[in-house]
Amino acid sequence: MAASEENSALFPIFILTIMAIPIVPYTITKLCRAAAKKSKSIHCHCSECTRSGKYRKSIFQRISNVSTWSNFTLLLLWVVMIILVYYIKSMSSEIQVFDPFSILGLEPGAPESEIKKKYRRLSIQYHPDKNPDPEAHKYFVEFIAKAYQALTDPIARENYEKYGHPDGRQGFQMGIALPQFLLNIDGASGGILLIWIVGVCILLPLVVAVVYLSRSSKYTGNYVMHQTLSTYYYLMKPSLAPSKVMDVFIKAAEYMEIPVRRTDDEPLQKLFMLVRSELNLDLKNIKQEQAKFWKQHPALVKTELLVQAQLTREFAALSPSLQSDFRRILETAPRLLEELMKMAVIPRNAQGHGWLRPAIGVLELSQCIIQAVPLSARKSTGGSPDGIAPFLQLPHINESVIKKVARKKVRTFQELHEMDSQERADLLIQTGGLSSAEVQDIEVVLDMLPSLTLDVTCETEGEEGMQEGDIVTLHAWVNVKRGNGLIGALPHAPYYPFHKEENFWFLLADSVSNNVWFSQKVSFMDEAAAVTAASKAIEESMEGSGASAKETSRAVAEAVEKVKGGSRLAMGKFQAPSEGSYNLTCYVLCDSWLGCDRRTNLKLKILKRTRAGTRGGALADEGPIAEDGIEEDEDDEDEEYDEDYESEYSEDEEDDQNSKNKHQAANGTANKGQAAENSSSEEE
Repeated sequence: MAASEENSALFPIFILTIMAIPIVPYTITKLCRAAAKKSKSIHCHCSECTRSGKYRKSIFQRISNVSTWSNFTLLLLWVVMIILVYYIKSMSSEIQVFDPFSILGLEPGAPESEIKKKYRRLSIQYHPDKNPDPEAHKYFVEFIAKAYQALTDPIARENYEKYGHPDGRQGFQMGIALPQFLLNIDGASGGILLIWIVGVCILLPLVVAVVYLSRSSKYTGNYVMHQTLSTYYYLMKPSLAPSKVMDVFIKAAEYMEIPVRRTDDEPLQKLFMLVRSELNLDLKNIKQEQAKFWKQHPALVKTELLVQAQLTREFAALSPSLQSDFRRILETAPRLLEELMKMAVIPRNAQGHGWLRPAIGVLELSQCIIQAVPLSARKSTGGSPDGIAPFLQLPHINESVIKKVARKKVRTFQELHEMDSQERADLLIQTGGLSSAEVQDIEVVLDMLPSLTLDVTCETEGEEGMQEGDIVTLHAWVNVKRGNGLIGALPHAPYYPFHKEENFWFLLADSVSNNVWFSQKVSFMDEAAAVTAASKAIEESMEGSGASAKETSRAVAEAVEKVKGGSRLAMGKFQAPSEGSYNLTCYVLCDSWLGCDRRTNLKLKILKRTRAGTRGGALADEGPIAEDGIEEDEDDEDEEYDEDYESEYSEDEEDDQNSKNKHQAANGTANKGQAAENSSSEEE
């Protein structure tokens, strides 16, 4: 019985241990993340961002950020653990070590006469003949009598001095740390014990495994549903214009699960009238187009209207239920757009090339959603390929201010950005009619705007000249500079209600054939990860080229210095195509800012194969890697790119009518070699 009571007393310790194993590391991780976020202010400090409440430092905002369900659950578990610790402490204080002198109230080493005298006094008080209380009888037998025996009986005293107990050596016992009622095997408690063992040892792990497997089978590592990836893959087309990317984006499975309520019909009808001009409807047959729009799946209609509400900044009139759906759509939008971007640049042909046009369209849609700028504002006007969209991301700037500024020959965002701060302030105050405080907000945002530069090289290891079939190694250093000196920062996005880190995509593409040869996502937020990745890439590259340890160490140190100075390395390999000269373009496109994208022309001359080898491995049947004829030049006004860009927004109707012809034209060059090998592909 005593052993079972001891096992029952260990049950709180067992529960405390099981709870502490996951909770303590999770809490430490959560606190470290919170400390890292608060270590440096990297967000915009303009009045509009401050008014949005995303970065507010008031006590109410802190409470709202902390009082989430996960934090509340974590706090509750810590309260339970504290209660268990207090209970265990109080319980352990009740457990006393057997000390006969302390039980009899004597000093250690007391003579035998004092022991007998004290025993007689306690016998009068606790002996069953003198005290009928059962507790007194139990205390007398288990403590007083044993203590007296341990100090007077020679054998008992020897056992006490040797083993710490008058009964001699105590046997080793094992038990189960369960409550007392579960350890009673008689009656119904045996069934309860069986249920407990089955539930904890079998059912609980099984439930956890089933939940994990069901979730992992439904979602990817980026918390995007597999069904969404499948839909994006099959709907992605090489001729997909940026203005048509929206039709693919809204078909995500996450958005199809958004509930459609009858009470949302009237608010959606009002919202439709506000954003109708952005829906690419044929104005000549407006009634038929409206009827066709509303005949779509209700979830698609709701999603597209709510996304257009973000683009046109008409979200203030949404009902509370629509506000909840609106925030849900915007919260998942960056993840879905990133996966949609991957579907655009994923290898689609034998050469491993993706598609350029839909990739640009995905990033342009991402920019418009983050900055809350309508797609129609990207229509090329006044010599600016981006239209007035970059102006609209600045605080206090609207179309009337843009028209006033344009009268002073400032028609592009780049011209405004490159002006002297005092000259720009005079222009905006005197011509644009803005106040000094509003101009100060614009200066804060322009200081946050990233200025990108590119340094691209292509090389082959150990060979002179780039021949067809060789494996070409690409090194692209992307450098960012800001007026405020930051490297990684959160973009100015007062109308996007969530924290959004800016990301960049490096693309090496052939704009004529619409092929993306190489793509990589670049981020300036985590410097430690960038240092590790660049060091590893440079080290592997140097070792592959046969460089010495000293040269490798020097190259790695230079790469680390570049990363700490605001550069990131995009490195990869691609197979050299057939003989000829190729005019490629290197793009660095941002998913959050408008007007900061950069391009660099890269000319490659591929020679006819004259050497044999198998350096290419699985990617090339023969030949080492080589380098020849690489030229770079900045070309921000590429004629072919601008014409294609302009047609995607200003001529949507013509694009719809001739989409098939455009599809063939966009991929004619890429498929020419394949058509020469297989004549049936020409018919397709």
